[in-house]
Amino acid sequence: MPELRKDPVIGRWVIISTERGKRPSDFADTQVKKEGGFCPFCYNNEDKTPPEIFAIRPDKSQRDKPGWTLRVVPNKFPALRVEGQLNRQGEGIYDKMNGVGAHEVVIETPDHFKDLEDLEIPTIRDVFWVFRERMLDLKKDIRLKYVMVFKNYGQAAGASLEHTHSQLIATPIIPKTVIEEMEGSRAYFGFKDRCIFCDIIRQEITSNARVVCDDEFFIALEPYAPRFPFETWILPKQHFSHYETISDDLLQHLALIMKEILGRINMALNHPPYNFVIHTSPLQDEPDESYHWHIEFMPKLTRVAGFEWGTGFYINPTSPEDAAQYLKQITL
Repeated sequence: MPELRKDPVIGRWVIISTERGKRPSDFADTQVKKEGGFCPFCYNNEDKTPPEIFAIRPDKSQRDKPGWTLRVVPNKFPALRVEGQLNRQGEGIYDKMNGVGAHEVVIETPDHFKDLEDLEIPTIRDVFWVFRERMLDLKKDIRLKYVMVFKNYGQAAGASLEHTHSQLIATPIIPKTVIEEMEGSRAYFGFKDRCIFCDIIRQEITSNARVVCDDEFFIALEPYAPRFPFETWILPKQHFSHYETISDDLLQHLALIMKEILGRINMALNHPPYNFVIHTSPLQDEPDESYHWHIEFMPKLTRVAGFEWGTGFYINPTSPEDAAQYLKQITL
C-alpha cells in the first residue's frame, strides 16, 4: 500500500507509491551517452571560454593555455554578474534588485570522455577542494549571501555540454529552500537542543535500513522521505554548518565516498543523468549548532508533473529501504 512520509527537516510530504514500484532495471533507458564533437572545455580550446578565474597547472603552464588538470571559468551565459550594485528598490508591492552575483564553471578534467566517477581520488578531491576555495574567495564580497554548488550530469538533468563539469552560483539573497531547511533545523534544535541532521545520522546507523555506505568521517544514506528514486545524501559525521570549513583530510574522505556512490549508482542504474547540490549555511553567517552541511544526490529517473507542481508533494515509485539494499549489494 502507498505511504505518505514527512521529511523531518522541512516538513515536506512525499508519497512512496509501492504500487508503482520500479526495479533498477526499469530505469535503464535513461543512460547518458557521450557523442563527442567540438567542445569548448577540451584541451586546446581554452580561448573558447571566458578567461579562467583559477586553474590547477602542475607544470606551471601559461594561463588560458593547455597544461591544466582543472579550470574554473566564468559561465559564458551567466545567470548573475559580479559587476554593479544591488540597487534594491520597490515597485508598488513588488521588490527587485540588480542581478548581481557570480556564476562559475568548474571544468573537472581535460578529458572529454571521462566523468567524475572515472577520475582518480586525488582529482576528485581537487574538485571538492576548488569548491571550498571558490566559496572562501566569494565570501569576501559582502554583497553575496549564498553560494550554491551543483552539478548537472546529462541533458535530462540540465547539462548543456557533455564534458564533465560542475557550477557554482553566488547570490545576494539566501534561497528559499535553504531558509526552509534552516528554519526546520532551528525549530528542532530549539525543542531538543540537538542538530536534526546529527540525530538522523545516529538513527540511520542504528537502524541500518537506509545506509548505503559509511566510514569514520562520512555517511551516505537514502533519506526517509526521498523525493526521487535512489535520492542519496552524503553527510559528514562530525557537525559542521559551513562546507567551506572542511579540512584537507576530510576532502580526501569526501572524494572517496563520492566515488563509491557514483560507482554504485552507475552500476545499478546504467549511468543515469543526475544532479547533486551542496547544502550549506549562508556565507556571512556564524557557525550554527542547528544546521549541518550535506550533499543531496538525485538521479534523474522520474518526471515532475502536474501533481507535484500543484501540491508540493513528490511521488516516488521506489522506497528508500529497497534502494539502499540494492545499492549495498553492488560489487565495485
